[in-house]
Amino acid sequence: MDAPASALGADWHPLCASRDIQNSGLAIPFDINYQGQTCRAFAIRFNGEVRAYVNRCSHVAMEMDWQPNRFFSQDGQFLLCASHGALHEPLTGRCVGGPCRGGLVLIQTQERDDVVWWQAQYNLQPITF
Repeated sequence: MDAPASALGADWHPLCASRDIQNSGLAIPFDINYQGQTCRAFAIRFNGEVRAYVNRCSHVAMEMDWQPNRFFSQDGQFLLCASHGALHEPLTGRCVGGPCRGGLVLIQTQERDDVVWWQAQYNLQPITF
């Protein structure tokens, strides 16, 4: 994860090595500041593409994973909210079943030089210490 952030811009932050995220496997968790609150986020890979989302159910503001870093349904085709059973498309975050109030909050990602990067936005910032 030594690629210079300046190559992408100051809003981009290294998350993990590309090899750390497997198709329909365990998510990579990370902390963010979302709308002024410290929240967990997660990155997954589906059909070879990386996506990251705020770890917050679209139905009720609570974390979704049914075990630490496990978001995929048993068949590996959907992201599952363990509390409410809502199903979300992994590449879009769109809710396709169960109780929903919109989709998941997408965090922009890209892979460069075998590193996954995420992009900060006005309402989504890295945690500062």
